[in-house]
Amino acid sequence: MKRLNIFLLVTLLLAACAPATPALTPTASGPRTLTVMTHDSWNVSADVAAEFEAANNAKLQFIKSGDAGEALNKAILAKGNPLADVFYGVDNTYLSRAMDEGIFEPYNSPALADIPESFKLDPANGALPVDYGDVCLNYDKAYFAEHNLQPPSSLEDLAKAEYKDLVVVENPATSSPGLAFLLATIGHFGAENYLGYWKDLRANGVKVVDGWETAYNTEFSGSAGKGPRPLVVSYGSSPPFEVIYADPPIEDAPTAAIVSDDTCFRQIEFAGILKGSQNRDLAEKWIDFMLSTRFQEDLPLQMYVFPVNPKAKLNETFQKYLAMPDKPAFVSPADIAAHREEWIQAWTDVVLH
Repeated sequence: MKRLNIFLLVTLLLAACAPATPALTPTASGPRTLTVMTHDSWNVSADVAAEFEAANNAKLQFIKSGDAGEALNKAILAKGNPLADVFYGVDNTYLSRAMDEGIFEPYNSPALADIPESFKLDPANGALPVDYGDVCLNYDKAYFAEHNLQPPSSLEDLAKAEYKDLVVVENPATSSPGLAFLLATIGHFGAENYLGYWKDLRANGVKVVDGWETAYNTEFSGSAGKGPRPLVVSYGSSPPFEVIYADPPIEDAPTAAIVSDDTCFRQIEFAGILKGSQNRDLAEKWIDFMLSTRFQEDLPLQMYVFPVNPKAKLNETFQKYLAMPDKPAFVSPADIAAHREEWIQAWTDVVLH
């Protein structure tokens, strides 16, 4: 009997000292957090995000990290010890930098089978295409009607006296639409002549801000912010949003995009799994979800962009007020990779100094 009591006592003591079994803790079967690093213009419908979370027992955490250029800089600085599992928002103007820095892990998503080859710019599939859009000048229709002034129809027009102090653009060093517009001027005027054009714009009162949010929502007179300038670098898809989200409802868009030849530049945005992610399997599922029609059809109404998946359908209002350029300005990806930093620095020296 004594031996039995000693045995029971030892067993109880061992049990009391043993660590709790993880599988039995309440959090062991709870949702994992997937962290997605994005630019500041990121948005997704709550029900769409919730659908992914429910299907994968996950919790999504989005880290908005500035405009696209700034966000990419942060991702590069954290290389090897990433701030997130997935990065979204690098576009074709910055893509070569992301690839050269090696921040992404290759992932041959099965969803790529539905995506046209023209959008696939990374042969290793580290950066997978998610959306595209045309960066174009937008104008406030009421301003030009009230001042009996025709809106500009070319890049050259912006340097004319009648458009003095009317234009706001984004800094190409910190903003992807800003860089896209800089590339539009390089594509149109040539690498030898674009700086002369920017000197003319500076003399004509062009205003430069860090990112799209400030340019469109604070400085632009055609937006809800009712800023002082009636011309802004934005997207060809911006006018439909002015109708869709108007409160009270309106019948016509108060803004319009200028889509004349060589005035716009086409962006493609990518997402990739960051090297060092501790949730590789969940990150793959999120990439697959971003390329699915469920997510792709939500994109246009959230971020002013077009889906790369041709199976995704566009909202009717979006289609009605949409203007697309027949001939966007073009600069080859190879030239962008070779000269991007040089062009940005030269622009900075001329326009900001």
